[in-house]
Amino acid sequence: MQHLDYYFGTISPYAYLAGDRLERIAADRGAEITYKPLDIMQLFDRTGGVRPQVRHESRMAYRAQELARWAEHLGMPLNLKPAAGMVNAVPSSYAIIAAQAAGGGNLPMLVQSILRAHWAEDRDISSDTVLRELLQDAGFDPDLVESGLFIGAETCGRNLDEAVLAGVFGSPFYILRETDQRFWGQDRLEFLDRALANQ
Repeated sequence: MQHLDYYFGTISPYAYLAGDRLERIAADRGAEITYKPLDIMQLFDRTGGVRPQVRHESRMAYRAQELARWAEHLGMPLNLKPAAGMVNAVPSSYAIIAAQAAGGGNLPMLVQSILRAHWAEDRDISSDTVLRELLQDAGFDPDLVESGLFIGAETCGRNLDEAVLAGVFGSPFYILRETDQRFWGQDRLEFLDRALANQ
């Protein structure tokens, strides 16, 4: 079985726009996914990137147009200015990590519901109340919000270190482990599918 390492930030609009395409590709090609949420801002800092709030206004203007184009193309609702603003991504990352470790629920559903909550539903994904609801809806123990803090902190930091070593610099970022082929962005999923098909 081929294996995909999926590095992403839970506040990444492009990770949201990927929807469930990665999961459908993996199912079609018989590949396994390991979800590796990380602090995308720290990833920018460590790999030469620039945090959105300090990017030049021309880059941010283009980003807004491009996100709107992709959302329309994919038929996905997208609020470019979520009501909660730029939230702390740590709690949602920890929740995903704890859920993946615990098992028993629908992890892809949890990941996508967290991204959708932030970018389409104006919900605060740093809120324990919101995360408990999303965990429960995806079939996980909502108490993972509290009980998963240790494994979340330990693994999230390790995900960041591994990402830097693996050549990851943005979100979403997919690595086909067996061949070290790397794919940055939801618009590279077609190439990922082709790579899996050719193995």
